[in-house]
Amino acid sequence: MSSTCLVALLLLGGVVSKGAPAEDATASNNVYKHLSVYSEVLSRIKSEYVEEPDMSSVTLGAMTGMLESIDPYASYLNANQYKEYLKNFDTYKGGLGMVLAKKFGYITIVSVVPNSPADKAGLTTGDFIESVKGIATRDMPLAYANLLLRGEPGSTIDLSVLRRKPEPQKLTMTRAVVAYPPVESKMLPGEIGYIKADTLTNGMVKEISTAVTTLQKQGAKKLILDLRYCAEGDPQEGVDLANLFLSKGLITYVQGQKYPRKEYTAVENKDVTALPLVVLTNRGTASAAEVAAAALQGDKRATVVGEHSYGDASIRQPITMDDGSAIILSVAKYYTPEGKSIQDNGVTPDDLVGEAEPAIGDSDDDSAPEPIPAVKKPSEDVILKKAIEVAQSK
Repeated sequence: MSSTCLVALLLLGGVVSKGAPAEDATASNNVYKHLSVYSEVLSRIKSEYVEEPDMSSVTLGAMTGMLESIDPYASYLNANQYKEYLKNFDTYKGGLGMVLAKKFGYITIVSVVPNSPADKAGLTTGDFIESVKGIATRDMPLAYANLLLRGEPGSTIDLSVLRRKPEPQKLTMTRAVVAYPPVESKMLPGEIGYIKADTLTNGMVKEISTAVTTLQKQGAKKLILDLRYCAEGDPQEGVDLANLFLSKGLITYVQGQKYPRKEYTAVENKDVTALPLVVLTNRGTASAAEVAAAALQGDKRATVVGEHSYGDASIRQPITMDDGSAIILSVAKYYTPEGKSIQDNGVTPDDLVGEAEPAIGDSDDDSAPEPIPAVKKPSEDVILKKAIEVAQSK
């Protein structure tokens, strides 16, 4: 059986496998009905399209679209791509500092790490990468795009980016070892302690714990935890972050079709504060930060202020095919205490506040030299302003 059919069976079969045994026959018939339609469409394209198409490209596009329709972080890698992925992904130390997903068939930026090459080039949440090394990202596997972007520190890579201009903007970027910024903390007027975490990679939760303790010693009576544009970090780090503010209760649970439910509850004595809390999110908040925000909101421990988060919290694993190809697929998802999938729903703030769109630099010359115009941040932080109002009312 071809890898195409295997992929289809995996995806379509997964939808029906949850039914009762008595319904299995009907469910299986539905799966094969879908496969029959898929095969007929391929046959019609081959025989009746205006010119004979490259069927390998057609099939690849169909599989990529099928995966994206259920999982924006999924990838199909052919045998050569998967071999290259296994061999090289962990060996490259240089990168651009971007968290990526698939949207409308293209590679899109979820968030960028402050002071990374991507940040210095003016790239931001919502930008689309139109091509990498001259290769169009339309229908490019997400995992392969991530592989292409990595390389030796100091090496360069050519990209074209779709922003708020009709034509792609070309730029050459230099890879670097991305350094994650430390946790920022300070006192705000009104005895409010402010903590900003740009990532939740290893060690950041401990830094946040230390910041909370320091702010309390400085007289903080209320806290604001800023998780905007925080998209780096394993979801497990989000569990640990939520536990800093929770002494009991369900933080999250993870579950999949073949992945048994596993619950994560707050461990008593791991919490470091009982102060009133406000959490900030926006369109660039993802993964571990979403797990923490959803838990603190669901357990009524914090008020969430800002924008709807991105939606990315799952366990992804490669599933290999007989021909050496593979799909990298979400096999389990993280859920809020109320039972909503974070990846499917994101986190909706208690107080929705729209963040002003960053402005592009003043140049109107589409042929302006690289780098692309820098992003100008709005002068007023409306989300933080609202968060301070909410904190003062607690």
